[in-house]
Amino acid sequence: MLALLIQTLNITAPVFAMLFMGVLLKRLHLIDDNFTKVASTLVFNVCMPALLFLGIYHADLDAAIKPGVLVYFTAITLIGFALSWGLAIWRAPLAERGIYTQGAFRGNNGVIGLALAASLYGDYGISLGAVLAGLVILLYNSLSAVVLAVYSPDLKSDPWSICKSVFSNPLIISVLLATPMAYAQVPLPNWLLTSGDYLAQMTLPLALICIGGTLSLAALRDSGKLAVDVSLVKMVWLPLIGTLGAWLCGFRGAELGILFLYIGSPTAAASYVMARAANANHQLAAAIIVITTLMAAITTNIGIFILQWGGWI
Repeated sequence: MLALLIQTLNITAPVFAMLFMGVLLKRLHLIDDNFTKVASTLVFNVCMPALLFLGIYHADLDAAIKPGVLVYFTAITLIGFALSWGLAIWRAPLAERGIYTQGAFRGNNGVIGLALAASLYGDYGISLGAVLAGLVILLYNSLSAVVLAVYSPDLKSDPWSICKSVFSNPLIISVLLATPMAYAQVPLPNWLLTSGDYLAQMTLPLALICIGGTLSLAALRDSGKLAVDVSLVKMVWLPLIGTLGAWLCGFRGAELGILFLYIGSPTAAASYVMARAANANHQLAAAIIVITTLMAAITTNIGIFILQWGGWI
Protein backbone atom coordinates (compact mmCIF):
# COMPACT_ATOMS: atom_id res chain seq x y z
CA MET A 1 0.00 0.00 0.00
CA LEU A 2 2.82 2.42 0.90
CA ALA A 3 4.68 1.57 -2.30
CA LEU A 4 1.52 2.27 -4.32
CA LEU A 5 1.05 5.61 -2.56
CA ILE A 6 4.67 6.58 -3.32
CA GLN A 7 4.20 5.54 -6.94
CA THR A 8 1.08 7.73 -7.18
CA LEU A 9 2.90 10.72 -5.69
CA ASN A 10 5.79 10.20 -8.11
CA ILE A 11 3.30 10.64 -10.96
CA THR A 12 1.51 13.74 -9.70
CA ALA A 13 4.14 15.52 -7.57
CA PRO A 14 6.30 16.86 -10.47
CA VAL A 15 3.26 18.49 -12.07
CA PHE A 16 1.96 20.17 -8.92
CA ALA A 17 5.50 21.05 -7.81
CA MET A 18 5.94 23.12 -10.98
CA LEU A 19 2.54 24.71 -10.45
CA PHE A 20 3.29 25.75 -6.88
CA MET A 21 6.76 26.84 -8.03
CA GLY A 22 4.90 29.49 -9.99
CA VAL A 23 3.15 30.60 -6.78
CA LEU A 24 6.51 30.81 -4.97
CA LEU A 25 8.25 32.71 -7.78
CA LYS A 26 5.40 35.22 -7.82
CA ARG A 27 5.66 35.68 -4.06
CA LEU A 28 9.42 36.22 -4.36
CA HIS A 29 8.81 38.79 -7.14
CA LEU A 30 10.93 36.79 -9.58
CA ILE A 31 7.98 36.72 -11.97
CA ASP A 32 5.13 39.20 -12.28
CA ASP A 33 1.80 39.62 -14.06
CA ASN A 34 3.50 40.85 -17.22
CA PHE A 35 5.73 37.75 -17.32
CA THR A 36 2.78 35.38 -16.92
CA LYS A 37 0.81 37.26 -19.57
CA VAL A 38 3.65 37.18 -22.12
CA ALA A 39 4.70 33.60 -21.29
CA SER A 40 1.10 32.36 -21.44
CA THR A 41 0.76 33.93 -24.88
CA LEU A 42 3.98 32.20 -25.97
CA VAL A 43 2.76 28.85 -24.65
CA PHE A 44 -0.65 29.19 -26.30
CA ASN A 45 0.57 30.38 -29.69
CA VAL A 46 3.91 28.59 -30.10
CA CYS A 47 5.01 26.03 -27.51
CA MET A 48 1.82 24.04 -27.00
CA PRO A 49 1.00 23.88 -30.73
CA ALA A 50 4.52 22.47 -31.21
CA LEU A 51 3.94 19.90 -28.44
CA LEU A 52 0.58 18.80 -29.86
CA PHE A 53 1.90 18.73 -33.42
CA LEU A 54 4.92 16.59 -32.56
CA GLY A 55 2.91 14.39 -30.20
CA ILE A 56 0.59 13.48 -33.07
CA TYR A 57 3.27 13.54 -35.81
CA HIS A 58 5.43 10.99 -33.98
CA ALA A 59 2.48 8.94 -32.75
CA ASP A 60 1.35 5.59 -33.96
CA LEU A 61 -2.11 6.89 -34.83
CA ASP A 62 -3.55 3.41 -35.07
CA ALA A 63 -2.69 3.10 -31.38
CA ALA A 64 -3.28 6.73 -30.32
CA ILE A 65 -6.62 7.35 -32.00
CA LYS A 66 -9.18 5.41 -30.00
CA PRO A 67 -12.67 6.05 -31.43
CA GLY A 68 -14.31 4.64 -28.31
CA VAL A 69 -12.36 7.02 -26.06
CA LEU A 70 -13.14 10.01 -28.29
CA VAL A 71 -16.84 9.18 -28.47
CA TYR A 72 -17.08 8.59 -24.72
CA PHE A 73 -15.21 11.77 -23.86
CA THR A 74 -17.46 13.77 -26.19
CA ALA A 75 -20.56 12.25 -24.62
CA ILE A 76 -19.43 12.77 -21.01
CA THR A 77 -18.39 16.36 -21.81
CA LEU A 78 -21.84 17.12 -23.22
CA ILE A 79 -23.49 15.43 -20.22
CA GLY A 80 -21.26 17.37 -17.83
CA PHE A 81 -22.06 20.60 -19.66
CA ALA A 82 -25.81 19.94 -19.46
CA LEU A 83 -25.63 18.99 -15.77
CA SER A 84 -23.51 22.06 -14.97
CA TRP A 85 -25.91 24.37 -16.78
CA GLY A 86 -28.88 22.79 -15.02
CA LEU A 87 -27.20 23.24 -11.63
CA ALA A 88 -26.36 26.84 -12.55
CA ILE A 89 -30.02 27.58 -13.29
CA TRP A 90 -30.98 26.01 -9.95
CA ARG A 91 -28.22 27.37 -7.71
CA ALA A 92 -26.75 30.55 -9.24
CA PRO A 93 -28.08 34.07 -9.82
CA LEU A 94 -28.90 34.87 -13.44
CA ALA A 95 -25.76 36.96 -14.00
CA GLU A 96 -23.44 34.21 -12.67
CA ARG A 97 -24.87 31.23 -14.56
CA GLY A 98 -22.44 31.39 -17.47
CA ILE A 99 -19.43 31.54 -15.12
CA TYR A 100 -20.86 28.72 -12.98
CA THR A 101 -21.40 26.48 -16.00
CA GLN A 102 -18.00 27.11 -17.55
CA GLY A 103 -16.18 26.67 -14.24
CA ALA A 104 -17.93 23.38 -13.55
CA PHE A 105 -17.40 21.58 -16.86
CA ARG A 106 -14.26 23.08 -18.46
CA GLY A 107 -11.04 21.35 -17.41
CA ASN A 108 -7.41 22.39 -17.84
CA ASN A 109 -6.62 19.40 -20.01
CA GLY A 110 -4.22 21.10 -22.39
CA VAL A 111 -1.75 21.69 -19.54
CA ILE A 112 -2.46 19.78 -16.33
CA GLY A 113 -4.35 16.86 -17.89
CA LEU A 114 -1.71 16.42 -20.59
CA ALA A 115 1.15 16.81 -18.12
CA LEU A 116 -0.29 14.11 -15.85
CA ALA A 117 -0.97 11.83 -18.83
CA ALA A 118 2.67 12.24 -19.89
CA SER A 119 3.86 11.59 -16.34
CA LEU A 120 1.75 8.44 -16.03
CA TYR A 121 2.09 6.95 -19.52
CA GLY A 122 5.09 8.67 -21.15
CA ASP A 123 5.05 9.07 -24.94
CA TYR A 124 1.80 7.15 -25.29
CA GLY A 125 0.18 9.50 -22.80
CA ILE A 126 1.33 12.49 -24.87
CA SER A 127 0.09 10.89 -28.11
CA LEU A 128 -3.36 9.92 -26.87
CA GLY A 129 -3.51 13.09 -24.76
CA ALA A 130 -2.68 15.26 -27.79
CA VAL A 131 -5.43 13.66 -29.86
CA LEU A 132 -7.88 14.15 -26.99
CA ALA A 133 -6.63 17.72 -26.54
CA GLY A 134 -7.70 18.59 -30.08
CA LEU A 135 -11.21 17.35 -29.30
CA VAL A 136 -11.15 19.10 -25.91
CA ILE A 137 -10.26 22.47 -27.45
CA LEU A 138 -13.07 22.18 -29.98
CA LEU A 139 -15.69 21.17 -27.40
CA TYR A 140 -14.71 23.51 -24.59
CA ASN A 141 -14.32 26.65 -26.69
CA SER A 142 -17.59 26.07 -28.52
CA LEU A 143 -19.68 25.23 -25.45
CA SER A 144 -18.15 28.02 -23.34
CA ALA A 145 -18.78 30.59 -26.06
CA VAL A 146 -22.41 29.54 -26.21
CA VAL A 147 -23.18 29.57 -22.48
CA LEU A 148 -21.31 32.82 -21.83
CA ALA A 149 -23.00 34.53 -24.77
CA VAL A 150 -26.43 33.54 -23.47
CA TYR A 151 -25.82 35.55 -20.29
CA SER A 152 -23.66 38.32 -21.79
CA PRO A 153 -24.61 41.01 -24.35
CA ASP A 154 -20.92 41.43 -25.25
CA LEU A 155 -20.30 38.06 -26.90
CA LYS A 156 -21.67 36.62 -30.13
CA SER A 157 -22.98 33.05 -30.10
CA ASP A 158 -23.92 32.69 -33.78
CA PRO A 159 -22.45 29.63 -35.55
CA TRP A 160 -20.12 31.71 -37.75
CA SER A 161 -18.52 33.51 -34.78
CA ILE A 162 -18.05 30.23 -32.90
CA CYS A 163 -16.53 28.48 -35.93
CA LYS A 164 -14.22 31.43 -36.58
CA SER A 165 -13.04 31.37 -32.96
CA VAL A 166 -12.49 27.62 -32.94
CA PHE A 167 -10.68 27.22 -36.25
CA SER A 168 -8.40 30.21 -35.69
CA ASN A 169 -7.19 28.56 -32.48
CA PRO A 170 -3.45 27.67 -32.86
CA LEU A 171 -3.97 24.42 -30.95
CA ILE A 172 -6.74 23.29 -33.29
CA ILE A 173 -4.63 24.29 -36.32
CA SER A 174 -1.66 22.23 -35.06
CA VAL A 175 -3.84 19.15 -34.56
CA LEU A 176 -5.48 19.53 -37.99
CA LEU A 177 -2.06 19.90 -39.65
CA ALA A 178 -0.37 17.07 -37.77
CA THR A 179 -3.02 14.39 -38.29
CA PRO A 180 -2.89 14.07 -42.11
CA MET A 181 0.90 14.49 -42.07
CA ALA A 182 1.23 11.66 -39.57
CA TYR A 183 -1.06 9.42 -41.60
CA ALA A 184 0.79 10.20 -44.83
CA GLN A 185 4.17 9.95 -43.05
CA VAL A 186 5.31 13.24 -44.60
CA PRO A 187 9.04 13.63 -43.87
CA LEU A 188 10.25 16.79 -42.16
CA PRO A 189 13.90 17.95 -41.92
CA ASN A 190 15.72 16.96 -38.75
CA TRP A 191 16.64 20.55 -37.87
CA LEU A 192 12.94 21.50 -37.91
CA LEU A 193 11.96 18.54 -35.72
CA THR A 194 14.80 19.31 -33.28
CA SER A 195 13.79 22.96 -33.04
CA GLY A 196 10.19 21.89 -32.54
CA ASP A 197 11.32 19.56 -29.74
CA TYR A 198 13.03 22.47 -27.98
CA LEU A 199 9.78 24.44 -28.06
CA ALA A 200 7.68 21.44 -27.04
CA GLN A 201 9.91 20.73 -24.03
CA MET A 202 9.27 24.27 -22.76
CA THR A 203 5.51 23.85 -22.84
CA LEU A 204 4.51 21.99 -19.70
CA PRO A 205 6.94 23.53 -17.16
CA LEU A 206 6.40 27.07 -18.47
CA ALA A 207 2.62 26.66 -18.64
CA LEU A 208 2.44 25.22 -15.12
CA ILE A 209 4.59 28.04 -13.72
CA CYS A 210 2.31 30.56 -15.45
CA ILE A 211 -0.79 28.99 -13.93
CA GLY A 212 0.86 29.11 -10.50
CA GLY A 213 1.80 32.73 -11.09
CA THR A 214 -1.80 33.65 -11.87
CA LEU A 215 -3.31 31.93 -8.83
CA SER A 216 -4.62 34.63 -6.55
CA LEU A 217 -4.93 33.99 -2.82
CA ALA A 218 -7.00 37.18 -2.63
CA ALA A 219 -9.48 35.63 -5.05
CA LEU A 220 -9.53 32.53 -2.86
CA ARG A 221 -10.25 34.57 0.28
CA ASP A 222 -12.96 36.54 -1.47
CA SER A 223 -14.65 33.48 -2.94
CA GLY A 224 -18.00 32.62 -1.52
CA LYS A 225 -20.26 29.64 -1.28
CA LEU A 226 -20.93 29.70 -5.03
CA ALA A 227 -17.25 29.21 -5.95
CA VAL A 228 -16.97 26.28 -3.53
CA ASP A 229 -20.17 24.78 -4.95
CA VAL A 230 -18.82 24.97 -8.50
CA SER A 231 -15.48 23.50 -7.41
CA LEU A 232 -17.12 20.48 -5.79
CA VAL A 233 -19.05 19.80 -8.99
CA LYS A 234 -15.87 20.08 -11.08
CA MET A 235 -13.50 18.11 -8.86
CA VAL A 236 -15.75 15.55 -7.15
CA TRP A 237 -19.11 14.88 -8.78
CA LEU A 238 -18.31 15.07 -12.50
CA PRO A 239 -15.06 13.02 -12.20
CA LEU A 240 -16.92 10.44 -10.12
CA ILE A 241 -19.74 10.17 -12.66
CA GLY A 242 -17.42 10.28 -15.67
CA THR A 243 -14.87 7.76 -14.38
CA LEU A 244 -17.50 5.34 -13.08
CA GLY A 245 -19.27 5.56 -16.43
CA ALA A 246 -16.00 4.84 -18.25
CA TRP A 247 -15.34 1.85 -16.00
CA LEU A 248 -18.85 0.52 -16.60
CA CYS A 249 -18.30 0.95 -20.36
CA GLY A 250 -15.31 -1.36 -20.11
CA PHE A 251 -12.39 1.08 -20.36
CA ARG A 252 -9.27 -0.13 -18.59
CA GLY A 253 -5.55 0.62 -18.51
CA ALA A 254 -4.23 3.80 -20.12
CA GLU A 255 -7.61 4.64 -21.65
CA LEU A 256 -9.36 4.70 -18.27
CA GLY A 257 -6.41 6.48 -16.63
CA ILE A 258 -6.31 9.28 -19.20
CA LEU A 259 -10.09 9.67 -19.17
CA PHE A 260 -9.95 10.10 -15.39
CA LEU A 261 -7.13 12.65 -15.62
CA TYR A 262 -8.94 14.67 -18.29
CA ILE A 263 -12.37 14.57 -16.66
CA GLY A 264 -10.87 15.29 -13.22
CA SER A 265 -8.55 18.15 -14.20
CA PRO A 266 -9.08 21.54 -12.51
CA THR A 267 -10.91 24.41 -14.19
CA ALA A 268 -9.03 25.84 -17.17
CA ALA A 269 -7.24 29.14 -16.72
CA ALA A 270 -8.71 30.17 -20.08
CA SER A 271 -12.10 30.41 -18.37
CA TYR A 272 -10.85 33.58 -16.62
CA VAL A 273 -9.90 35.15 -19.97
CA MET A 274 -13.27 34.30 -21.49
CA ALA A 275 -15.08 35.63 -18.42
CA ARG A 276 -13.33 39.00 -18.81
CA ALA A 277 -14.11 39.07 -22.52
CA ALA A 278 -17.77 38.47 -21.71
CA ASN A 279 -17.72 41.30 -19.15
CA ALA A 280 -18.85 38.73 -16.57
CA ASN A 281 -17.77 38.11 -12.97
CA HIS A 282 -14.10 37.33 -13.59
CA GLN A 283 -13.37 37.40 -9.83
CA LEU A 284 -15.65 34.40 -9.42
CA ALA A 285 -13.90 32.69 -12.36
CA ALA A 286 -10.50 33.33 -10.72
CA ALA A 287 -11.69 31.93 -7.39
CA ILE A 288 -12.96 28.75 -9.08
CA ILE A 289 -9.57 28.26 -10.80
CA VAL A 290 -7.72 28.66 -7.48
CA ILE A 291 -9.97 26.30 -5.51
CA THR A 292 -10.12 23.56 -8.16
CA THR A 293 -6.34 23.69 -8.71
CA LEU A 294 -5.71 23.29 -4.99
CA MET A 295 -8.28 20.48 -4.80
CA ALA A 296 -6.67 18.71 -7.76
CA ALA A 297 -3.50 18.10 -5.74
CA ILE A 298 -5.66 15.93 -3.47
CA THR A 299 -8.38 14.47 -5.70
CA THR A 300 -5.97 13.44 -8.48
CA ASN A 301 -3.78 11.49 -6.06
CA ILE A 302 -6.80 9.82 -4.46
CA GLY A 303 -8.26 8.88 -7.86
CA ILE A 304 -5.02 7.44 -9.26
CA PHE A 305 -4.38 5.57 -6.02
CA ILE A 306 -7.85 3.95 -6.08
CA LEU A 307 -7.64 3.05 -9.78
CA GLN A 308 -4.17 1.54 -9.36
CA TRP A 309 -5.17 -0.26 -6.18
CA GLY A 310 -8.08 -1.83 -8.04
CA GLY A 311 -5.76 -2.83 -10.91
CA TRP A 312 -7.83 -0.89 -13.44
CA ILE A 313 -5.10 1.39 -14.80
